[in-house]
Amino acid sequence: MESGTEKSEKYKKLTGDIFGGSASMLVALPSAIAFGLIIYAPLGKEFSGMAAIGGILGTIAVSLFAALFGGTKKLISAPCAPAAAVLSVFVTELVRTNSIPHNLIPLYILIVGFFAGVVQLIIGKIGGGRFIKYIPYPVVAGYLSGVGVLIFIGQFPKFLGINSTIKIQQAIMQTDLWRWESITVGLVTIAAMIFAPKLIKKIPAAIVALISGLLTYFIAGIFNPSLLVLENNPFVIGTINAAPVDILNIFAQNWGSILQLDITTMGMLVVPTLTLAVLLSIDTLKTCVVLDALTYSRHDSNRELFGQGLGNITSALICGIPGAGTMGATLVNLNSGARTKYSGVVLGISALLVLLILGGLVAWIPYAALAGILLVVAVRMLDKKSIALLKHSSTRFDFFCILSVVISAVSMSLLAAAGVGIAFAIILFLREQIRSSVIRRRVFGDQIFSKKIRLASEIDELQEKGKDTIIVELQGQLFFGTADQLFSELDPYLKTCKYVLLDMKRVQSVDYTAVNMLKQIHARIKKTGGNLVFSSIPLNLPTGQNAKSYLHDLGLTETENLKFFNDLDGALTWIEDDILKTGETEDSDSIVPLQLNEFEFFDGLPVEALETLQKCMTAKSYAPGEKVFEIGEESDEIYFIRKGMIKILLPLAQGIEHHLITFPTGGLFGDMSFLDKGVRSALAVAVNNTELYVISRADFESVKSQHPEIGSIFFERLAKTIANRVRQNNIELKALQET
Repeated sequence: MESGTEKSEKYKKLTGDIFGGSASMLVALPSAIAFGLIIYAPLGKEFSGMAAIGGILGTIAVSLFAALFGGTKKLISAPCAPAAAVLSVFVTELVRTNSIPHNLIPLYILIVGFFAGVVQLIIGKIGGGRFIKYIPYPVVAGYLSGVGVLIFIGQFPKFLGINSTIKIQQAIMQTDLWRWESITVGLVTIAAMIFAPKLIKKIPAAIVALISGLLTYFIAGIFNPSLLVLENNPFVIGTINAAPVDILNIFAQNWGSILQLDITTMGMLVVPTLTLAVLLSIDTLKTCVVLDALTYSRHDSNRELFGQGLGNITSALICGIPGAGTMGATLVNLNSGARTKYSGVVLGISALLVLLILGGLVAWIPYAALAGILLVVAVRMLDKKSIALLKHSSTRFDFFCILSVVISAVSMSLLAAAGVGIAFAIILFLREQIRSSVIRRRVFGDQIFSKKIRLASEIDELQEKGKDTIIVELQGQLFFGTADQLFSELDPYLKTCKYVLLDMKRVQSVDYTAVNMLKQIHARIKKTGGNLVFSSIPLNLPTGQNAKSYLHDLGLTETENLKFFNDLDGALTWIEDDILKTGETEDSDSIVPLQLNEFEFFDGLPVEALETLQKCMTAKSYAPGEKVFEIGEESDEIYFIRKGMIKILLPLAQGIEHHLITFPTGGLFGDMSFLDKGVRSALAVAVNNTELYVISRADFESVKSQHPEIGSIFFERLAKTIANRVRQNNIELKALQET
């Protein structure tokens, strides 16, 4: 059984979606009717009924299918301004050229809407919608503010009672056109939108505001009786002939004439179809991005485009006009308490009920009341906090990005604003890449060492010559924007360092400019007799590029002073071996095994003591890849490497082995279990043909009992060896933390 909390949450979702969908319908439906009238206006008044019904049918189809198959929470889809802009231009051109009979133009409108939906559906299915997610927030804020300004500009004349197409500056200047009735209704509506949430919390502000505006309108009618006459009333939406028989007649009239289409004229539909599909997709996904920012959620761009495509296909089939995710209605939906995607379904059902039952009530909705609601929504869409970006030099560019998108939206179009936004997105990306250092860490050869354990004398030599080696870990994008930064960072070391090691493990991309810069760096190093060493070059970058092959193809191939290694440890090992001139490799069969007195560990021990130790030691041989001991094995033996190398590995999940350390000829290992007589904590494997001296703790104790001085010297040197390893690790940790 459901708990009280679960029932309460379901109730809140249901009521929120009902209120949100209903409120957004009151905003979206009149706008859709207006967009329909704009599209069909060039055809004459006789098409106004078809235009109004097309707007309502489009609202029903697009909102229902986009909500059910798109699934972005709280998004409202309906006929929109981009659709009206593209299709009105298309219709105007057809009328001007007289290339199509006027009675067939509505069918051409439906065909353009249908195939625009098909294009959207295809984009969604092939995954094209995901690119919109990478738009920076300043671009989103600019677009949102731009839409808010456009809504304000479009609605302010209606707030003043001017319903003709007039610019806002003209409307403000021509005070003789102002109507006190509209201004009064608008002011009351705005006041209700602002104060209703504080006084009436259970009913959405948009609904309270619309009712307040409607009541104010009828009160104004007492003083101006002409307001109470519906016929030719410029203050209200007016009568819509939307009986079922009217809808069926429109359907029959449009699709019944499909056989009269001229196939040769289909070519003229390509440009408006693609333009409409792109505009509707951008408008929808921009709204989704803004909705994400407001609700802290994430939408599925591809799924949303699929749903929008189905919505527009269905809208065309039932003679509606196309639409997209609309900003104004979505914000009203959000502010009215919507919780899920089903608020869009509520809008579709509400629009259908209005069409069938409540057409008479819609006729009395004042334009000024709708304008008042949208003016408040428009002001709330403005990103007022962006002004604070001017305070800091590092964020001023972000402000100008927002401002540029707003100006583009207002002075040109939303499509132009989207283009400007994309351009700024690229610039912002380049700025962040150039700001971010391409160098993650820079250390010298006396601060970081390979996993190959060295003798004390070798460590001293490596530390003495440590400044001859510079190790640079690269990160991010190596491209034209960061290539010069890399050269500038390395330039001071190209003359002083004999070894320049570039680790590319964290590199995400490499372009032609960066490779040429690396070639210049190599030329500089080669000129001074140094070595350029690469490690961890990605074989498969996120772009799918094989960076190693790319470098090779552009001329960076291995030579005497240009080396490539699979990992950082391999590169460090080669550099250390080159400094020490050990040159030990896996093919070291010709090397003569060390005798006990040749080990640095036993240097200076009396001959008698060495002979005593030699007697209790066992000589063992191992082939390449053979295990000396395994993790978890019980053992108390310590090993001295006479010849070859031993790798210590730590087995991980899924058969992966982590390389801990490498011990060369002259080294010792196994000291932990020798000291505590515990189980082995790692795996020891012979790298090449290896020979060892082995002594157990038990055998050593018998020797120590007879020669206590041997035990003292042995443990003292073992402690010193371990201390040197810890000291070396501390040097590396300090360097890594500080860089």
